[in-house]
Amino acid sequence: MNKKHLLLADDHDLVRETIAAYLRQQDGLEVAVAASLEEALAKARTVEFDLVLLDYAMPGMDSLGGLGRMKEAVACPVAILSGAAPPDVARRALRSGAAGFLPKTLDPMSLVTAVRHMLLGETYMPLEFLNDPGQSEKRVVLTPREKDVLRGVAEGKSNKEIARDLNIQEVTVKLHVKTLSRKLGARNRTHAAMLGRDMGLT
Repeated sequence: MNKKHLLLADDHDLVRETIAAYLRQQDGLEVAVAASLEEALAKARTVEFDLVLLDYAMPGMDSLGGLGRMKEAVACPVAILSGAAPPDVARRALRSGAAGFLPKTLDPMSLVTAVRHMLLGETYMPLEFLNDPGQSEKRVVLTPREKDVLRGVAEGKSNKEIARDLNIQEVTVKLHVKTLSRKLGARNRTHAAMLGRDMGLT
């Protein structure tokens, strides 16, 4: 099987490495990573990629301006990855020539399916996301302490480390993680960090 080369650009270390690690486990996929649009463009000039995934909110993107810059730099499909952009951004991205719009709320297998679709030259459109008018109205309100805990999670700290930093009990941290994950609709700690960052909560 010919290897397919992907470029994943996201400025959040935990999110980037988690997604990259999962994609690397799939047969036939090789994944390079970048932490900004400029770094991604530099890599795209030296390696011929089969698909580029760009985080909508990372430095240099300038809304969808980064999509246009990357499309000019490569001959392969370019898709947008986002945790909290509203449906109108997804529609604009697709109208601007994105090969797909991937919400970070996708479960891992759906993410792989979307990637394989786009590698075949198809456009990936998450219909439930695009057709949900309430998605853009969603507002998440966290308490100051929940935000403190979420920041610790986003930095990759354990519950014990977060408890020590905030001078609270570890069991209290666990409760906060559970509550904020429910508020964010997150499946696990990494997903909570991913969503919280894209919603501007960390």
